[in-house]
Amino acid sequence: MLIGAHSIIYSKNPDVDRAFLRDVVKLANVDVGGGWLIFGLPPAEVAVHPSEKNDVHELYLMCDDVEAFVGDMQRRQIVCGPVQDQGWGLLTQITLPGGGHLGIYQPRHARPRAMSAASARKTASPKKSRKRAIARRGKSLARSRR
Repeated sequence: MLIGAHSIIYSKNPDVDRAFLRDVVKLANVDVGGGWLIFGLPPAEVAVHPSEKNDVHELYLMCDDVEAFVGDMQRRQIVCGPVQDQGWGLLTQITLPGGGHLGIYQPRHARPRAMSAASARKTASPKKSRKRAIARRGKSLARSRR
């Protein structure tokens, strides 16, 4: 079933934003052709918030020390917004070299255990699980009849 999530950051200058994520944020990446980089991310989570409209999605990267992150970005001349205490976490926003903004926060809320791709495959479609269970039962019956 699900094995991961693919997030998209739209940018007026994708080359500089890709370089920033590769060289400054140090995200693992692969070049899928022509300098088009796909970045690996640490474990992720998704939450559903109430809204007056659908199809509104946001992307935040999480860190374990937002103040240290902001200090590192400032040393690199990357503009960060003020750190805001939201109760559920400490939130800032960085300005990407391409002009867009990206939320960064230090969570204070409980976090789910990261789901691995292997465990996602184990919870494959119910049909496959049912077929596996039937096959196991058949093998058990065959052994018990011996």
